Amino acid sequence: MQATKSAPKEAGREMVHILVVDDEKSICELLEITFRKEGHRVEIANSVEAARRKLEGSLYDIIISDVRMPGETGVELLRYAREVAPDAYFVLITGVPTLETAIAAANEGANRYVIKDHDLVAQLRVAVREVAENLKWKNEAGYLRRELRRLTGMDNIIGQSPNMRAIFDMIQTVAPQTSRVLITGESGTGKELVARAIHENSARAHAPFITINCGAFPETLLESELFGYTKGAFTGANENRRGLFQAAHGGTLFMDEIGNMDQAMQVKLYRVLQEGKVRPLGSTEELDVDVRVIAATNRDLEKAIAAGEFREDLFYRLSVIPIHVPSLRERRDDIPMLARHFLERFRKSMEKPVEGISPQAMQRLESYDWPGNVRELENTIERAVALESGPEISIAVLPDRMTGLGGSATAAGGPLESLAFPPEGVDFERVMAETEKRHLKAALEKADGVRTRAAELLKISYRSFRHYAKKHDL
Repeated sequence: MQATKSAPKEAGREMVHILVVDDEKSICELLEITFRKEGHRVEIANSVEAARRKLEGSLYDIIISDVRMPGETGVELLRYAREVAPDAYFVLITGVPTLETAIAAANEGANRYVIKDHDLVAQLRVAVREVAENLKWKNEAGYLRRELRRLTGMDNIIGQSPNMRAIFDMIQTVAPQTSRVLITGESGTGKELVARAIHENSARAHAPFITINCGAFPETLLESELFGYTKGAFTGANENRRGLFQAAHGGTLFMDEIGNMDQAMQVKLYRVLQEGKVRPLGSTEELDVDVRVIAATNRDLEKAIAAGEFREDLFYRLSVIPIHVPSLRERRDDIPMLARHFLERFRKSMEKPVEGISPQAMQRLESYDWPGNVRELENTIERAVALESGPEISIAVLPDRMTGLGGSATAAGGPLESLAFPPEGVDFERVMAETEKRHLKAALEKADGVRTRAAELLKISYRSFRHYAKKHDL
């Protein structure tokens, strides 16, 4: 989706959305021509009343307003803007400067107070440049955070199996394109990592990478999250708010669990993908957005289409380039590499001298079916490092389901009869997290809140106990 711009953006500078409010048409025309030539988006209002209407339907980075106008004043507009658009940079301009208006401007939170003279345009350029630089640094800060995570291995995609080499080749092929991508695969396989890799290897890498889990929101809330809203659009909407499409402008929006989106919302998303415009809730104005959408799901969307649960037209809009991420049991050759990667991370974070994984433990890791995929392997290694007191991970610190003590179809040769396993399955990560937290709380209670004693009761080091306590916010 490409945004329509009146002029090319200056290299290294962000496009700024400007609202100019002045009853003098000559001033409005001068500022509109000046800033449009510099690649910014400019809108005009000739009264405070007109400006209020625009603020109710749009979001602006900077508002430039005259003080004296027929009807309400610029100071009154400033007061209103601080309620509905508190993040907007506000500049008051006046041809008749007075101490009273200067004090009012300062008290109401104006960012600048500028006199209308021969230097007006130059001073406003400074203000717009300041806003543009702030936007640029916000985007660059996001990029640096992503790059730091990548360099520290947090977001690396690990693997050397033929399946993963095919994924790497596909990432390199599709990253430079602008086409939408649909990533499929079981939960925990690393679909978001693939999406991040596509973004970071594209021309959009300097811009935001925004994620949203579409299955975590009801329809109305999801719509407001994606498209934003204006003040008064619904109960509790006390100010204008940008949606994620606007936040991701110039970058990538990763929409996880797209298969769980209800049909009413599917229709609205299809329209955005088709037209490249979003309309915030409560607004009458449509906004251009330049966003690459990457979607992901663990559902079979073709079956969902046949069942009438997913729109076929949206499916084809999303799956211009399909990528399937294999499960961990489909790439067992990668298990040793992944296990050592996670071992190194948690060994450092817990400051424990666990240098390796015993051959017997590695054999169990490679033979297990990993229903929770890479995410389950990561949790397993974290647990093992925390519990291990020797120089390498041993079978003793692996979960019972892998060692045969608790059983699993792979590790023990048959199903565990005594485990009540519902037909719809279980949320493995949630169950494990709840178990960890319950044991930590019980140990703390038993030890009367003394953490060193609680760690002894759990047969883990105090450093490992602190790691788990921080993880579960205890």
